[in-house]
Amino acid sequence: MDGRDLFKQFLKPKSIFNNREVLRSSYMPDELPHREKEIEKVASILAAALKGETPSNVFIYGKTGTGKTCVTKYVGNQLVKTGKEMSSPVEFIYINCEVVDTQYRVLTHIANQFIRKWDERVPFTGWPTDEVYAKLMDCIDKFGGAVTITLDEIDKLVLKSGDDVLYNLSRMNSDLKIAKTSIIGISNDLRFTELLDPRVKSSLGEEEIIFPSYNAEEIMDILIKRGALAFREGSVSQEVIPLISALAAQEHGDARKALDLFRISGEIAERENSPMVEEKHVYSAMNKIESDRISEVVRTLPTQSKIILFSIIEGGEIKRGSLTTGEVYEIYQKLCTYVHVGALTERRVTELISELDMLGIIEARVISFGKYGRTKEIKVTTQEKEILSALEKDSTMSELMNLTLEQQTKLDLF
Repeated sequence: MDGRDLFKQFLKPKSIFNNREVLRSSYMPDELPHREKEIEKVASILAAALKGETPSNVFIYGKTGTGKTCVTKYVGNQLVKTGKEMSSPVEFIYINCEVVDTQYRVLTHIANQFIRKWDERVPFTGWPTDEVYAKLMDCIDKFGGAVTITLDEIDKLVLKSGDDVLYNLSRMNSDLKIAKTSIIGISNDLRFTELLDPRVKSSLGEEEIIFPSYNAEEIMDILIKRGALAFREGSVSQEVIPLISALAAQEHGDARKALDLFRISGEIAERENSPMVEEKHVYSAMNKIESDRISEVVRTLPTQSKIILFSIIEGGEIKRGSLTTGEVYEIYQKLCTYVHVGALTERRVTELISELDMLGIIEARVISFGKYGRTKEIKVTTQEKEILSALEKDSTMSELMNLTLEQQTKLDLF
């Protein structure tokens, strides 16, 4: 095929999509159905900024896909828009703490939102934290208005870097001469504040809002509205949206997953040159999403957990069934010896097996032998092919996976 024609087959003018970006989590719709109460609550708190007052700090909780980020950004954008109309200086800053995950980066990110207006930026490394903080105070006071700082996935920031950054942010109002600040923390973990120092917790936790999960009807309504924008008329089978809604409701009401499933279903249908998204495309999309999830989880596991996981797969092949903790540990020790990795204690391996169970990669069911004690019955419950493919990308695991039959016999794995 001529290289110039490579992409032409994928650029057909009669796509079933009008705008697939509408189905991405980054898309900001003009309206957020079934979140009116939450929007009103957040807006009622931030309205103080428009009066020149200091809004309360807010913690927003809820499971993934319940609209926390979308609602907060929506209200923040409306706040800035209204501030311009009223000639009231307000600023809304959003930070994803999975990306901006240290105190230095957070302070630098906030400072550079203002410094860019005077063409001088704080470097991403190199300054003492106190100097960055002082520069930040100076910039916000020059702005002179009310600044709302949103820390999404705030628990990830605290787990990685401690709560010093929250302490510094919480004391900004006492150090500012003119401007005012407030903080919105967003987390999936209702117990997040238990990680905080009591002095930080008392200064931050003024208001709490909990977002409920969407039910099947609400997800269906969201999909109908987004689908009307995303797809050409008549290109979605009438069974598709109810199916995705029911599946998403089973997954604890995650609207983000529902939208991803809808989009990927459409992309699969388009690649198959189908004029319509059908149920079969939804099931194909589910398998793809699950495979991608497994690959990402396995890829990011520590080396020890990968060896344990491979031990479970190898042992399952040998026994043609589930294993006990002791059997997994025996295989694990032999594999560690082969690749010159120090073996962990059996107790620690048991803990890592439990973690793999929580991730949904394996199933570790406790069984009792009465007076002889208890053990775990362990087996892989997800797609072994995808797990092995992800493991093979690790050089240490690749060495283990390429063991010859003779080498396996010497290790006495059989």
